[in-house]
Amino acid sequence: MSGIVDAHLHVWRIDAPFHGWPAPSDGVLYRSYNLADVRAAMGDAPVDRVVLVQAQTDDRETDWLLELAEGDPWVAGVVGWVALDSPDAPARIAALAARRKLVGLRPMLQAIGDTDWLLRGDVARGVAAMVEHGLRLDALVQPRHLGMLATFADRWPGLPIVIDHAAKPAPPGDADWRKGMAALAERPSVWCKLSGLRTEQATGADPLALAPMVARLVDWFGERLLWGSDWPVLSAAGDGYGDWLATTQGLTAGLSDDARARLMGGAAREFYGV
Repeated sequence: MSGIVDAHLHVWRIDAPFHGWPAPSDGVLYRSYNLADVRAAMGDAPVDRVVLVQAQTDDRETDWLLELAEGDPWVAGVVGWVALDSPDAPARIAALAARRKLVGLRPMLQAIGDTDWLLRGDVARGVAAMVEHGLRLDALVQPRHLGMLATFADRWPGLPIVIDHAAKPAPPGDADWRKGMAALAERPSVWCKLSGLRTEQATGADPLALAPMVARLVDWFGERLLWGSDWPVLSAAGDGYGDWLATTQGLTAGLSDDARARLMGGAAREFYGV
């Protein structure tokens, strides 16, 4: 494997005034992680570029991530956060879009009790600004959101959407998850990340037990499936960076060289425009 683009990576500072998660109760995750830690965790893995994804619902974190990215050519882009329901969202989005490495935004939908929040009228102003400025939406959703996300994708066909962590189902994914994901895959604007699956498995579960789920994702999304590590959240499953990389190799052993190159880098380059 070479030319990898990690489409889902986190860094954070627990001493930052904007830090809210992870908390001390989150164990191994409760420490600061910077780009040097990322490189050390990767070892000799051939990762050409990375995409940093927000972890806090705070404008200051997005500004900080962009400063990191602008100082390191290895970082291909940043998926930031904006309060999309704020009257100031269009102006904030316009200002962020002027920064070269801002590639998308991620509302923390999994933490919002209202499953249909993304369809609200006061959110539409922010979404329209995203479309205007050529940004993408990272959909941090759970299976309860899949029907809503289909409605949203139909309402905003010009907005590229990527489903983070395959919507975080409990493996192997129930019938409702399968039906919802298959329906979303029929929409050409919707992509999916092969990431985050290990942290949804039961403690001690065999990672290769994810094979049926991964096979479905490959079948549904094909060239619109992109790989991410979700590091360091991955550590909560007891895996290192190389473990998930090796698991991915095993789970996709049947892919052609071209298909694997697309999964591990080409799809992320196209989706995020990097």
